[in-house]
Amino acid sequence: MTMKHIGVVGCGLMGSGIATNLLKKAYQVHVYDINKESVQRLAQKGAIAEDNIPSLAEKVDIMILSLPSPSLIKTVLTDCEEGAFVSMRKGSYILDMSTNDVEVTRELHAVAGHYGLAFLDCPLSGGPDGAESGTLTIMVGGNEDAFSNVLPVLESMGTNIDYIGESGSGQIVKLCNNMLVGGVISLLSEALITAEKAGVSQEKIARVFQKGSAQTKVMDVFGPNILNRSFEEVKFSLANMLKDMNLYRNLAEDHLISTLSSQSALQLFQIAGIQQKGGKDSTAVYEVVRGMLEVKET
Repeated sequence: MTMKHIGVVGCGLMGSGIATNLLKKAYQVHVYDINKESVQRLAQKGAIAEDNIPSLAEKVDIMILSLPSPSLIKTVLTDCEEGAFVSMRKGSYILDMSTNDVEVTRELHAVAGHYGLAFLDCPLSGGPDGAESGTLTIMVGGNEDAFSNVLPVLESMGTNIDYIGESGSGQIVKLCNNMLVGGVISLLSEALITAEKAGVSQEKIARVFQKGSAQTKVMDVFGPNILNRSFEEVKFSLANMLKDMNLYRNLAEDHLISTLSSQSALQLFQIAGIQQKGGKDSTAVYEVVRGMLEVKET
């Protein structure tokens, strides 16, 4: 099966980068988003703007989803009149590159099979920069033959592509990854504040962190936002991080795993959400940590 027509539903920071790299590889890219400005920007690069989900779904060999919530993903696929499942041709593929609930993922995988469609969970790591540069890490769950068939498409947008296993396994890895990232951001915030309060500048200790055993990519990616207090520069929104951390908690509880270690980090992000910081970068949780420690900015 020749797969030249690819649809991208959700043209935000991640979806736009994905679509752009597919265009560079000469795929016919069909795009849809409720944000028409995002669609128009991609149309100016050569993408085909679609007015609705069925119009896109009936034309593509592969549909890529980059959406913010499990409920929206289900609506896009299963709506009885507007859903993609009823419009796509048998033998087509759905690549869910959103971060989704594991059980919802497995449910959608099963329903897709009834329609003769292949559904793969393909969550991403690497952020908007990785999406733009085509260097994403992609964690894939689902049928291995289907994975092999779409691998050339995945290689158009990622450089680290791992087939994990059965449906939902990609999402399991992604949720664990994002809980770890959120936890590191929280603990990093506390450590930087503690060092500063004890008389060492945050810039100095951050520099040493990256030379020793505490070295972490989280510091490379998110550290500048903390050090510069540039929380409006969104690399990964706090709202999305909170959503993913809640999904991780649900996953852990489903398997009777104690979340004692991660609960404090989750609570900090929940407070940040209550304080209306959801539209800021995930590192805005620093402001919550600093406030709880009652440290005033100098």
